[in-house]
Amino acid sequence: MRDPTLTSPEQSRRSCAADQVPGRSRPAAAPAAPGGEDRRWRGYPAAVEVGADWERLAVSLADRLDTVAFSDLTTDQVTARLIDVVVGWAQERGWRVYRRASSVLPLPPPMSAQHSVLDVACARPDGPPVVVEVDHGTRRRTWEKLLAEAEAGRVPLWVRWGAGRFIAPPPPILMVTCEVTRRPDPAGGGQVYSRLPRTEKLPPAHSVAQVGQVAAVELPLPPPGGSTSPPAPTA
Repeated sequence: MRDPTLTSPEQSRRSCAADQVPGRSRPAAAPAAPGGEDRRWRGYPAAVEVGADWERLAVSLADRLDTVAFSDLTTDQVTARLIDVVVGWAQERGWRVYRRASSVLPLPPPMSAQHSVLDVACARPDGPPVVVEVDHGTRRRTWEKLLAEAEAGRVPLWVRWGAGRFIAPPPPILMVTCEVTRRPDPAGGGQVYSRLPRTEKLPPAHSVAQVGQVAAVELPLPPPGGSTSPPAPTA
């Protein structure tokens, strides 16, 4: 039986105040840039404060992703692999997990009668639901979806993977990054991606400059001035 807290649009549209969870932060204004409004978040709703529970979940998921390894996967294959990891991470905690669960955010017109879907949604017995989106690029639609979920009282986590620069999302979305390496596909199909677990990453390369022959030096070294005579005994 599907969990109505994750799949029912009517229940999803209830306000946070109507479904309070102990410790949940109340809505707060989004932070502004020094001297005025932060233009990056213009047009987004006011942010919900990030609680300690949310941050612990993001750190826990990041630790789990640190163990992931793969080699020469396509973009779709990497995204699918990371979604599987998120599902396993949630199941290890005893949560009910749903793939492609209904979001509170409707699709754009003319499909507004239907709702977007989430990569992973999790029902927890001891806290608000957790929703996770996994993306290779920065997608405004993902941000809009996760912000709507946060307004509905869910914990919004964004797994962002890639080899380049990561752009921080608007609060209260918590970004969990997964860095990969890339190279041209030997089969000529674009790019393929690989990743080593953090604990197995190779150390940085050291200098390989060659060192010439070095003459041995007898110890102790002679004192300054070049004299090798032992010091005169004192009376």
